[in-house]
Amino acid sequence: MKKLSNISGVTLIEILLGIVISVIMMGAMLTSYNVVNNSYSQVTDKAKISNQGKVVLGMIMADIRNAGFKYYGDTVKTTNEHVPILITKASNFNTACDTIDIVYGDMKYDESKTPKYTFQRYKVTYSCERSKLPDKSAPPLPGNKFPPINAFAVYKTKVIWDETGSNWKNPRTDGNNATYEKQLVADYIDDLVFLPIDDEGKLIDPPPTTNNATKDKLYKIKTVDIALSIRSTKKFYRSDKDRTKFTLNNPLRKKTRNDKYFRETIVVTAHARNMGTL
Repeated sequence: MKKLSNISGVTLIEILLGIVISVIMMGAMLTSYNVVNNSYSQVTDKAKISNQGKVVLGMIMADIRNAGFKYYGDTVKTTNEHVPILITKASNFNTACDTIDIVYGDMKYDESKTPKYTFQRYKVTYSCERSKLPDKSAPPLPGNKFPPINAFAVYKTKVIWDETGSNWKNPRTDGNNATYEKQLVADYIDDLVFLPIDDEGKLIDPPPTTNNATKDKLYKIKTVDIALSIRSTKKFYRSDKDRTKFTLNNPLRKKTRNDKYFRETIVVTAHARNMGTL
């Protein structure tokens, strides 16, 4: 038999060296993947926050555009309860946001009744309360319950006017499918600010009511500047750091928090195109 000579092969050292190089390459690829994945997650979180804020503001703006609207021939007697836009400023910025009441007219058609058209008046309210969501990153309280997150929740209610009783009906018992009790609109809210602007583009301060110093401007609100501050649902940054949230007009509402959450403030202007018709 012929003997084989000069047979080349792979030594154990070469195999080990190849394994080490492969592990290093895989580690580098995994690190790159984690970096890209984290960056993608941050971009996605920012987009979700921005989108949620825009949805909330779009809803509020649509209602403000309806403020003061009524149909031709509306027979509902207007009272002080029918102020088209009524803004209540928060006095304690740690426990509340601004509140806005929006009143507008509507009409119901029923062919079986005479007259067939019934005029109505609705009031929509946007307000804030402390969030009830549990903060599972915080130490649990007695009873193994977590404290609520440090944020607000925005709620919306809609009620209808009772001409007979001259008051706003309770949506729980009014038998109207268009009204509802307090409904959650959005959570993880840092602040909600409403600023009434008159027909000359000037801020009305304080916001007009039926009996305060600016009551003569109740029907002169032409636009409402809105600032909505919203935060991420999960921790966004890698480390705690003082992060300041600025707001409209009032520097006392500026908040500095030391945490890892991302925050965004969205500012829009809503036009009250029907003001002065009620």
